[in-house]
Amino acid sequence: MNIWRVLLAILFPPLAVIGKGCGSVLIVFILTVCGWVPGVIAALIILNNPKR
Repeated sequence: MNIWRVLLAILFPPLAVIGKGCGSVLIVFILTVCGWVPGVIAALIILNNPKR
């Protein structure tokens, strides 16, 4: 996980997971609209997933 991705996940979560696929971006975007903290948590979990 890159430090720039982590900072981007904190500032604008959907943009941080853009390389992980459309589904990830959509999920993080919906969570960010519902609340900023759930979007950040989801983005960090997706970025930290070793399988993708």
